[in-house]
Amino acid sequence: MTLINLPTFAADLLADFERLGTTRVDTPVIQPAEPFLDMAGEDLRRRIFLTQSETGENLCLRPEFTIPVCMRHIETATGTPKRYSYLGEVFRQRREGGSEFYQAGIEDLGTRDFAGADARAVADAVVILGRLLPERPLSVTMGDQAMFEAVVVALGLPTGWQKRLIRAFGEQAQLEALMLRLARPEQVAGLGTDVEALLAKGDEEGLIAHIDGVMEATGYLTNASRAPKEIARRLKEKLALAGTSLDPGKLDVLREFLSLNVSLRYAPGVLADFAKSTSLPLQAAVDRFDARVAAFADAGVKLSDITWRAAFGRPLDYYTGLVFEVTQRNDHRVLAGGGRYDRMLTLLGAADTIPAVGFSLWLDRIEAVRGEH
Repeated sequence: MTLINLPTFAADLLADFERLGTTRVDTPVIQPAEPFLDMAGEDLRRRIFLTQSETGENLCLRPEFTIPVCMRHIETATGTPKRYSYLGEVFRQRREGGSEFYQAGIEDLGTRDFAGADARAVADAVVILGRLLPERPLSVTMGDQAMFEAVVVALGLPTGWQKRLIRAFGEQAQLEALMLRLARPEQVAGLGTDVEALLAKGDEEGLIAHIDGVMEATGYLTNASRAPKEIARRLKEKLALAGTSLDPGKLDVLREFLSLNVSLRYAPGVLADFAKSTSLPLQAAVDRFDARVAAFADAGVKLSDITWRAAFGRPLDYYTGLVFEVTQRNDHRVLAGGGRYDRMLTLLGAADTIPAVGFSLWLDRIEAVRGEH
């Protein structure tokens, strides 16, 4: 493995982390693979480097820091609120650049002032980049997973469809394909006449008995996840999802929401107008959005430098609210990115719900920009 040198500005970055009152933390390079496979999303799953221990445990080279930092926090039980900082190598395949590179960042765990913590994360990322890239104009793109979820829920889709759409948030092509599918119901092929008849009658007990009989006749061995009852449940869900469509008016509302793209200083008014014109019950989500915008202003973040795009997401499944990326103006390279991930620590085993928000800095890209004239 090639030895990658630390960026020349690493000491300045660590000084910034200390100035911000964070606790420096490191995590092992070799990590258990399951948390990343379960929570990080398809985009990261196909990029990580997997291996196995002698006992058959799935392991991977550390592909990012957020999950390991959260796991370490749970293991050490140091209490919250806690702000951690890190700087180290990560390993994953990329479309551009090498597969071994340095990242740094801050994870804010347990701060109950959600709006204030969101604003601080963005402000810290912008200030740090401003110090490392003086006189380079920066742009922030912001999205809101929670606002998108609120719109999807308000449209009244079945839970299964809500999950599909929410999982696709930020992936424009996938989301568009799902909306095209929602424009028309589909038939489920290959079920067999007996199964179709039992599903049509809603005879769940008969369906389970039928599946059990087929499995016994064919010698199919069951396990906990593929027992007849579970198979019957999945068939019912599949049929319900296939038969679901969204009326054109509601699809137009969803498309209208996803088209919103304005400066953050105008976003509260635009969102309020959207909620009023569509009569969707979005007040709670809009209030949370407005509180965050006010916190940004209080934190000294220039709202005119932030673009809010309703369709903007990041390719990690664990985000629950704010998502953002920082670039140079008119440059596509992401220099910093992050967001809110309030469900992660509970899923990793924390006894209590711990709100969390953070960001990472792409040090090789920052170094490349610093070398440009």
